[in-house]
Amino acid sequence: MMIQLRKDLRFLTIAAIVLMVIGAIAPQSAIGAAHGKAATAGGGSKEMRDEADWRAERARQLSAPDGWLTLVGLEWLKPGKNTIGLAVDNTIRLKGHAPEHLGAIEVEGSQLKLVAPEGGFPKFLFLDGQAAHEGPLVSDDGKQSLISTENLSIVVLHRGDRFALRIKDSQSPTRTAFRGLHWYPAEAKYRVTAKWIPFVPAHTEKIPTIIGTTLDMPAPGLAEFTLDGKTVQIEPVLEDPSAKELFFILRDATSHTTTYQSARFLYADFPDHGLDQPGTVVLDFNRLRNPPCAYTPYATCPLPPYINRLAISIPAGEQRYKDRE
Repeated sequence: MMIQLRKDLRFLTIAAIVLMVIGAIAPQSAIGAAHGKAATAGGGSKEMRDEADWRAERARQLSAPDGWLTLVGLEWLKPGKNTIGLAVDNTIRLKGHAPEHLGAIEVEGSQLKLVAPEGGFPKFLFLDGQAAHEGPLVSDDGKQSLISTENLSIVVLHRGDRFALRIKDSQSPTRTAFRGLHWYPAEAKYRVTAKWIPFVPAHTEKIPTIIGTTLDMPAPGLAEFTLDGKTVQIEPVLEDPSAKELFFILRDATSHTTTYQSARFLYADFPDHGLDQPGTVVLDFNRLRNPPCAYTPYATCPLPPYINRLAISIPAGEQRYKDRE
């Protein structure tokens, strides 16, 4: 009997010691796990805040007084004199709040000139921030001239062998009725590190546009990545020779249902070893964005090259724009 009691006491003593050790270790393990979760949650929260800030800035830029939501016209200029204004006798008729006769643009070959209407320029018309005056205009081939009033801004675009006026109105209904953008939830899986395969030498890609013209744009290489078990290659271009970012114009299978039908745009930093060396490039598809054509019929957007017309779905980034709910 006594022997059994001593055995029971010994067992209870050992059990108590074990429980004390477990009690001492468990809180430390719990704290370690809590720190891990907190670090993960904190990192996730920061990423979510960064993404929310980026998306808010995207909406602010679109709806700014000179943003894409203010675009109200794309008017092609004809050789000779093109009169501009609200009145019905103008070659190019403006809408909304605009002068009856703003002035005229004369086109002679590749030369453009702003000329005054009968009676002179309107009082609140400006050319490059100064009171409007007759003289040459520069298209987007150079330091672009800006014609403006209190709410209008007008610039000249050179597309192929033609010139057009891009007209923006800060009081446009598209801007004043703006109710925000629509996005897929951000997911880590759609931020990928892609293999960079340079073209040696780089070549020029012919990029089609929504208005039927073609743009010659430098194409430095390919980005290759795997998504949902499928290996994909996409080709960026440079918006101009001095560009500091890669510009991807692409379309994926979501364009049939939830994203803009023609294309979406993605910008990425240059590859880690430069454009002309193999390396890696980070592609964050959570930041896929709609082109200007998604918001206005007056933009001249590029379309994806064939290689960037993807059969896979990338349900990330910006969804189709809804101008009314």
